Amino acid sequence: MLEADRLFAGSIPENYDRYMVPLIFEPYATDIARRAGSLAPKAVLEIAAGTGVVTRTLAPKLPADATYVATDLNQPMLDHAALRQPSDSRVTWRQADAMMLPFEDAAFDLVLCQFGAMFFPDRTAAYREARRVLMPRGHFLFNVWDRLEENIFADDVTNALARLFPNAPPRFLARMPHGYHDLEVIRRDLEQAGFSRVQIETTAAESRAASSQLVASAYCQGTLLRNEIEAEQAGTLSAVTDYVAAAIADRHGSGEIAAKIQAHVVLAIA
Repeated sequence: MLEADRLFAGSIPENYDRYMVPLIFEPYATDIARRAGSLAPKAVLEIAAGTGVVTRTLAPKLPADATYVATDLNQPMLDHAALRQPSDSRVTWRQADAMMLPFEDAAFDLVLCQFGAMFFPDRTAAYREARRVLMPRGHFLFNVWDRLEENIFADDVTNALARLFPNAPPRFLARMPHGYHDLEVIRRDLEQAGFSRVQIETTAAESRAASSQLVASAYCQGTLLRNEIEAEQAGTLSAVTDYVAAAIADRHGSGEIAAKIQAHVVLAIA
């Protein structure tokens, strides 16, 4: 992992929540919260909570005596999430590294993670940590993006940037968010970490946006792709965003646009 693939800071958390969450994360937050709620958990740990879209969706579905600890590696993301979360004494925010969870063994009956596993430096080790803090027969529920080509806007952005920067195309989207999609590899990593009864379901949804400019702003300014663009050519972020927006408009038209997104949803038992 590149160091730039970890730095969710500056204006990225705000732009991530403003643009990326409604564009691609809300449909899957609704889905994973529904799945989590059906497990009737009493003690929930969320890893890589980001700006809290899953937390906001799931917490109201939990019983009054439930506890919910939402964690992320990046404190700026948690700070933004806490500002967005309605007052709820059951929810605790805590900075934590998925590779070294600061919790007792068997402390939770559900460990939950939305689109975070792709960023773990050693996924099997992170999965072992998730299993360690789970009670016997506890559930580990997470999702990851399918390959880039199954997620149309992300693919469009990547291809546009490759044309703009042919000598050193920014590849963050292919490398990280869409770099962990092989079902056999996912299953193997979980089994090596000690999980049993691994279930994986591939789920498609639709990404909708009011304009191509919104899509370009989401990916170029609301993800860590921004760090690559600025490192490649400082001071050009706005112009690059406009170029990507024009490329998306050429393919999808002006006005409101929509395209396929696709992810794998994984459920494993400790």
